[in-house]
Amino acid sequence: MGVDQTPGVYWKPVKLAAVGGLAVGVPAFLGFPDNSVPINRAQPLRQWSEYPGYFGAEASGSYLAAAVRGFFENGGQLCYVVGLDGPPVNADQALEAGLGALDGLDDVDLVAIPDLIRLLQPLVATLPLSQVVPPSAADTVRLQQRLIEACESRGGRFALLDPPPDSDIYGLRYRGQLSGTSAALYYPWLRVSAPGQAGLRAVPPCGHVAGVYATTDRTVGVFKAPANIALQGVLDLDRDVSDSDQDELNTDGVGVGVNALRVFPGRGIRVWGARTISRDEQWRHVSVRRLVITAGRWIERNLAPIAFEPHDTRLWTRIVRELTDYFNGLFEAGAMKGATATQAFFVKCDAETNPPDSREAGLVITEIGLAPTIPNEFVVIRISVATSGVTLAAVG
Repeated sequence: MGVDQTPGVYWKPVKLAAVGGLAVGVPAFLGFPDNSVPINRAQPLRQWSEYPGYFGAEASGSYLAAAVRGFFENGGQLCYVVGLDGPPVNADQALEAGLGALDGLDDVDLVAIPDLIRLLQPLVATLPLSQVVPPSAADTVRLQQRLIEACESRGGRFALLDPPPDSDIYGLRYRGQLSGTSAALYYPWLRVSAPGQAGLRAVPPCGHVAGVYATTDRTVGVFKAPANIALQGVLDLDRDVSDSDQDELNTDGVGVGVNALRVFPGRGIRVWGARTISRDEQWRHVSVRRLVITAGRWIERNLAPIAFEPHDTRLWTRIVRELTDYFNGLFEAGAMKGATATQAFFVKCDAETNPPDSREAGLVITEIGLAPTIPNEFVVIRISVATSGVTLAAVG
């Protein structure tokens, strides 16, 4: 008889989502916990119950604890929490110091700042949300852009962006000033139960969304769009998003998409979008961008041993062999389209990609081509009505 057939409590080891041995779906949350904790130090957490032991009670005016709770409620299994220096005299310096705490952590691939508004307005801690004046567009753009740049320059990470609190869809037009490929913006804020308080509390969506990323990564892979997943621990949305609202968010001329969180009767509150903020068509989808980011992280880690090896055909062959094995695994998992692996990707490292001048400079150049799967955002049904009856057929 298996031990788990007897009533009781049992510990079972849980394997984190991984691609080729590389952890994925691991966020870092930056914010303001209890002031007594060490600042600018990344603390790993594997379950929500660990948070109070390290960071104390949920700090007044902070959304950090709500983000971490939402992450674990939605299936997350490992995150890092960084306490920022607050109230900050200089928001930019406080953010830079917090991001610096993530240096050297090669398992972090998502980053969010649930306390962005408090970073910009320290007095938020003493005010209810209804009295908080949203930060200026210029301030929001400056700090969110800094986060995006840090994600793209430090270890191949992806930023989860929150909108300003209590903003309508037109208040999101500031996003047109953001640039980059490694970020996604989610709207609106969520309403959750507030521990020890009556009523609901509005919180930014980044923590709950990060949990969806982690769950999707673990159950399918980074190549699966983290969308059409019901959010757990969410009782309502701060604002309703209609079909016409979502049309506006995606096609209002700004050129930067926003991923809506929407209520569907009988299906709960769901993530209903998986687009990056990029204007570049090839980086439009979160799943495509994260697949390439993850491949880059794997290559950086696993090809490091070839540094200083003799630059000859044996080195080229080794590189092609190791990369082909890795991408074959992704192809077999469904990350790329094509009937065969040769249709899904190619790896080229030879005399053509490494001419004499490159070799003399100590450079090894490898060309990689991928055909990633694209998420199916639209299902169009063609209806034909004739005397013989009605025929339904999916198009595209």
